Amino acid sequence: MFKLPTSLRLVLVEDSDEDADTVTQALKRSGIPVELQWVTSGDACMALLAPGARHPVMVLLDLNTPGIDGRETLKLIKASAGLKAIPVVILSTSASAYDRDYCYSAGANAYHVKPVRYPDHLQLVETMLHYWFGQVALPTTMAGKC
Repeated sequence: MFKLPTSLRLVLVEDSDEDADTVTQALKRSGIPVELQWVTSGDACMALLAPGARHPVMVLLDLNTPGIDGRETLKLIKASAGLKAIPVVILSTSASAYDRDYCYSAGANAYHVKPVRYPDHLQLVETMLHYWFGQVALPTTMAGKC
């Protein structure tokens, strides 16, 4: 397991209070020392990622958000030289092959469909967090910006 700096930050882009609470609970249960910053729109996410801002080590992105939706947010992140190394993980209710293929072609690092049942959703998010923050060697370009 990789040793994590204590200053890691995860940006959650999610307009559902219930789904944001699920991510918060999964993070608490995981014991992973990650600061969660929750925003409800792509516009707010992009404001957090402005030049000179402290970058997160990952963006957990819902597709169907107000304002700039998740698809456009993904495109903006991956089109930016200063942001494209940030892993973007999609967590959406959409099981559509079109959405999945679109996201991967736009540079998404993973695509997960939110389970309907709360226990399954909680388990998926907790497993995902353990994978990304316990198994994956995150980009070193984020180390100085976290």
